[in-house]
Amino acid sequence: MRLARWIFRLAGIYGVLLLAPMYVLERQVAGPAGVLPHAENYYGFIGAALAAQVLFLIIAHDPIRLRPAMLAGVLEKLAFGVPVWALWLQGRVAAPVLAFGTIDLVLAALFVLAYVRTPPAGA
Repeated sequence: MRLARWIFRLAGIYGVLLLAPMYVLERQVAGPAGVLPHAENYYGFIGAALAAQVLFLIIAHDPIRLRPAMLAGVLEKLAFGVPVWALWLQGRVAAPVLAFGTIDLVLAALFVLAYVRTPPAGA
């Protein structure tokens, strides 16, 4: 249980620190044009991803009771890590993006480890 607390707390803090600044970095992300063609997708992604980070912090608080939610965390991490690797193999993303995708895949593996090592509620 201590391992799960550590893993999910670390993931939640890392995610909030990485994602929250993106709310004020739209112009830098948009590039020379300074405007994103679908800003609603950009802000929607940030909001949904931040919500997942909050979930990770909540799981860290009570990993035994929230053990089933760990699997949703695995899916959240795979949803970014796997496509980034596929896009990198096609030459469609830069190395820094690949680094962040790889971090998500490592976190997915750690979430699986936390799930396996955390006893079910009532066990």
